[in-house]
Amino acid sequence: MSSELLTVSEVARILRVDDTTVRRWVKQGTLEAVVLPHVNARQAYRIKREALNKVLSSSAAS
Repeated sequence: MSSELLTVSEVARILRVDDTTVRRWVKQGTLEAVVLPHVNARQAYRIKREALNKVLSSSAAS
């Protein structure tokens, strides 16, 4: 079963934060992401819907 992959912008919109915040969370390991091969200066990520839900549920529990 494959999981839905979300862009940094989509996750930022869902969480009502800036794209930079989502990227920081990925780099810190707070939010698990798939790293895509890139040619641009900025690293491309995709976040699994499951990983987003896990972070949301753990923050709601605390």
